[in-house]
Amino acid sequence: MEHQKSLLRSYAESNGFTNLSYYADDGYTGTNFNRPDFQRMLGDIHKGLVSTVIVKDMSRLGRNYLMVGQYVEIEFPKHNVRFIAISDNVDSAKGMNDLLPIHNLMNEWYSRDISKKVRAMIRQKGNSGQSIASKLPYGYYNTPEDKQTWLIDESAANVVRRIFDLYLNQSFGMYQIARILKAEGIPRPTYHRRMAKGIKVEADDLCVWSASVVRDILQHREYIGDTVNFRTEITSA
Repeated sequence: MEHQKSLLRSYAESNGFTNLSYYADDGYTGTNFNRPDFQRMLGDIHKGLVSTVIVKDMSRLGRNYLMVGQYVEIEFPKHNVRFIAISDNVDSAKGMNDLLPIHNLMNEWYSRDISKKVRAMIRQKGNSGQSIASKLPYGYYNTPEDKQTWLIDESAANVVRRIFDLYLNQSFGMYQIARILKAEGIPRPTYHRRMAKGIKVEADDLCVWSASVVRDILQHREYIGDTVNFRTEITSA
């Protein structure tokens, strides 16, 4: 990201562009046009605050050829915004290349191909019995160096054991268990994770448990040693 900013700054300064602003959506896919800073840029364009949009290449604007075409050929000209893609030698002030739609289409195909390969790799990993969970159940943690080894967070694990004891052996309902945990001043799982990372937490609902959180813990098969994958699936472009 810093390399791209340096490239854009150098180009802008060399070509007489001043009053620079950066819009960067690090970590977002180019197929998503609801990226926070992209939307902020559109808002500034509509306010008349942007006269020129400069990107490293067309794929930095987006990887959906129809949406990219809409912005480059319709939205930007409507607001008198000049568009420049440095590496692709695109400058709307000099006229648009007739092959630009094909170039945008290739960017979209590339993005889709990468997405399919990544999803296939995750599917293969999950089917082999390895955990692909991005968020471990309350009571476990792992390290960046070894994602597959789940370590027991004893303080949280004791709370999990207590929840199961209250439910199975003492016949308390989930609402009752939530009230007991609150009365005992036990931080909710979300806040416990933050505190375990050394993050200072000050919240009015620090120890306010809900029945749904208790239910979720009771339904986790991971507590009996099962590996559970593919609970949910996100449809991507």
